Amino acid sequence: MPAAVRTPLVAIVCGGLILSLAMGIRQTFGLFLPPVTADLCMARETFSLAMAVQNLLWGAVQPVVGMIADRYGAGRVVTAGAAAYVAGLVVMSGMEGTAGLQMGGGVLIGLAMAATGFSVVLGAVARRVPEEKRSMALGLVSAGGSFGQFAMAPVGQALIAQQGWQGAFLSMAVLAALMVPLALAVAGRPSAAGRGHGAATLRVALSEALSHRGYLYLTAGFFVCGFQVVFVAVHLPAYLRDLGLPGTTAATALALIGIFNIAGTYACGALGGMYPKKWVLAGLYVLRAMVIAVFLAAPKSEMSVYIFASALGFLWLGTVPLTSGLVGHIFGVRYLSTLFGIVFFGHQVGSFLGVWLGGVVYDATGSYDAIWIASIVLGLAAALLHAPIAERPLAVPAGSVAVTAE
Repeated sequence: MPAAVRTPLVAIVCGGLILSLAMGIRQTFGLFLPPVTADLCMARETFSLAMAVQNLLWGAVQPVVGMIADRYGAGRVVTAGAAAYVAGLVVMSGMEGTAGLQMGGGVLIGLAMAATGFSVVLGAVARRVPEEKRSMALGLVSAGGSFGQFAMAPVGQALIAQQGWQGAFLSMAVLAALMVPLALAVAGRPSAAGRGHGAATLRVALSEALSHRGYLYLTAGFFVCGFQVVFVAVHLPAYLRDLGLPGTTAATALALIGIFNIAGTYACGALGGMYPKKWVLAGLYVLRAMVIAVFLAAPKSEMSVYIFASALGFLWLGTVPLTSGLVGHIFGVRYLSTLFGIVFFGHQVGSFLGVWLGGVVYDATGSYDAIWIASIVLGLAAALLHAPIAERPLAVPAGSVAVTAE
């Protein structure tokens, strides 16, 4: 793609579309849980374990993928991730048991998400925009993941109804392939240039971050985010079906989470540019805990589900531009994909436990109540973790970047 086309606006739009596809397709997997487990005679724990492996592998590989993107550029990384995404969905379409589910939904999609997810895309976009506009830009791109959930939830439900879960996975593979041409807009190798702050080498950057108390608190807080959102994304459809509500209610709830999170993520990005990001994050976690508590105590109906989904959706991915923006603010953007990738690993450890324990607890007790309660307690703990973070840039010379053509 010509350099003249590689503008901040193009990077924001195409980066948002990449996240829309990557996050949107993945967020439909909860809709597949009931038909897949019924047709293949699987326990919910088995399906949950594959999704847990996906999230854990995504997080474990993310720092390495972030290092590759920081050195060679995001374009190549996203292209490779899109290929793995397509392969994983094709494998899932033909699976006959646990092995196909683990390989396709666990391993291949996990690797794909590391290469097409937030750390790589947000790192590329952050290097294209000036610091004063960065928080809002990251909010806009992160909202792309929400739009994907809004768009793909009803599409996924319709595809399952019309084509069966096997055909629906194949149709999703075709959509995942669209990430390849979009990757051109975020292509470019970062290079040390210009003025700004941040470590001059990756080794120094890692040393600074891992010895910084606030960085460790951010990682722990993001663990809670992963625990909450992935448990809801995967298990909410089954939870609602257990209550006797139709499958369309779950699809509508997931779509509402997506559409309200477009506004919520943008709002959080904007607020992060006006107020200390740590306090916006703390408030977000408190509100999440309150929303879950009210939903758990309220009588269940389609309307209460929709109210819950709308409220939780407004708080869904607002943590992403705030957390990544805070990492970039403190440590600079030269190695943002790597540093945020490590923080994101904490998120994915939480995701692993949230989705897997959801299946384990349900199979053992026939209820999800214990995980709902754990989500409330963890949300309040996450709010407290952000209070002591020192939100100021490290005064280290060099490290702001320019982007060169690949």
